[in-house]
Amino acid sequence: MAILLLYVDDMIITGDDQATIASLQHHLQQQFEMKDLGPLRYFLGLEIARSPRGILVSQQKYTSEILVEAALSDSRSVDTPFEQNLHLSASDGTLLPDASRYRRIVRMLVYLTITRPDIAYAVSIVSQYVEAPRSSHYVVVLQILCYLRGTAKRSLFLPSTSTLVLCAYSDADYGGCPDTRRSTTGYCLFLGDYLIFWKSKK
Repeated sequence: MAILLLYVDDMIITGDDQATIASLQHHLQQQFEMKDLGPLRYFLGLEIARSPRGILVSQQKYTSEILVEAALSDSRSVDTPFEQNLHLSASDGTLLPDASRYRRIVRMLVYLTITRPDIAYAVSIVSQYVEAPRSSHYVVVLQILCYLRGTAKRSLFLPSTSTLVLCAYSDADYGGCPDTRRSTTGYCLFLGDYLIFWKSKK
């Protein structure tokens, strides 16, 4: 079996049948001008490292780019990306005079959640205020960035051997949003020993 993943003009061909992969590559090369870059190492900000034990997926370089973009004035790091029991609202703090920086950083953080489930909740919260961000929202963005500074090397490990047992965990608050009284739900799915999907949403 071969799987084709396409993004604009970049593609990944993966699978466990080398003959099928070679046949698909040959067919595509007859139809399009394309270049085989060999085993996957870097794709759209994702860094991939392989070993007999499994695959390591990270966005360490992309994390560094976010920290450079943010241009933090201090060098501190924090232990968590979000303060426990903090409830942001749309009216907290003063409006930012220029919202473009907030939006740009939050957009980058959203993409970082591809490999960083540990920031998914915090990023889902700050992304709700991109329309009219305020000082209190930006304080949380700064906390996420300080957290990333101390955890930039964190990665996802996908082991080559694992059981095929699907396990799910979920949690939710009850009407926790001060603005809408809607609940926030978070969940993650494990296939055997490794995490394959996660989400945090209002």
